[in-house]
Amino acid sequence: MSRQIKLIWDFRGPNAEKTAEHHEIHLRDFIKMNAMEGHITGVEPVNEFHHIAFLVVEESQMKDLRDRLKPHRGQVYTPKT
Repeated sequence: MSRQIKLIWDFRGPNAEKTAEHHEIHLRDFIKMNAMEGHITGVEPVNEFHHIAFLVVEESQMKDLRDRLKPHRGQVYTPKT
């Protein structure tokens, strides 16, 4: 299994949680439209006024998806156990 990368979009402000949740909907739609199966998406709180939406991709797909989706940042994905 190759390394996985977590593409991250940051949302800040009083509506950050709702905005991140809405962005995740668009990420799921993108996955469906491009027949990409098995990808993980989600929303995580950083604090009350900072939430993230994310998409986990294989490292080999990262450059193409980074250029197409324009995430704010990325990091190596480590699954929570």
